[in-house]
Amino acid sequence: MAAVDFTTLDNVKQYLNLSNTTSDAFLSRLISAASAFVVTWVKRDLLSASYTEQRNGNGSCRMMLKNTPVTAVSSLTVNGHSIPASTQPGISPGYWFDDKMLYVKGYSFPNGFGNVTIDYTAGYTTVPLELEQVVIELVANKYKRRDRIGEDSKDLGGQTVSYSKRDLSQDHMDLLSIYKRVVPIV
Repeated sequence: MAAVDFTTLDNVKQYLNLSNTTSDAFLSRLISAASAFVVTWVKRDLLSASYTEQRNGNGSCRMMLKNTPVTAVSSLTVNGHSIPASTQPGISPGYWFDDKMLYVKGYSFPNGFGNVTIDYTAGYTTVPLELEQVVIELVANKYKRRDRIGEDSKDLGGQTVSYSKRDLSQDHMDLLSIYKRVVPIV
């Protein structure tokens, strides 16, 4: 499994009830493509990574971070001054965070352009199971449709069977919308 893949070849093969290795390379490529598709659809990285954001101060004591869920903040600099971590969040001076926001007490994020720098870690350390299942189902659908590329329907003994060309079902879109970045963070 490559670093960006949201599932394994074994999980996809189990879902498809395949035991041979004939299609392993093709399925592996589909896994990578489906994983990248999900990241593009939700408009954000999902797996844990380190980030540095240069932000405009907003005159507030809190700031929403671009990548979530936030799991660690290693440094905060405002107007060139390092802000320490709070030893008692909400009580003692400094910064603290939750899964989406960075807060300060005894300090603020004064209005300015690019005057706030935040180094932090965000994302999931393991792929949420529902996202993995979406990728597995996307791969399975692509795998099963490979022999009817471009076909809308087929006549089977006087009956017409129509094929859906949608990659994502409504259930998939509803689930992915939970993870989707909908408002740009500036």
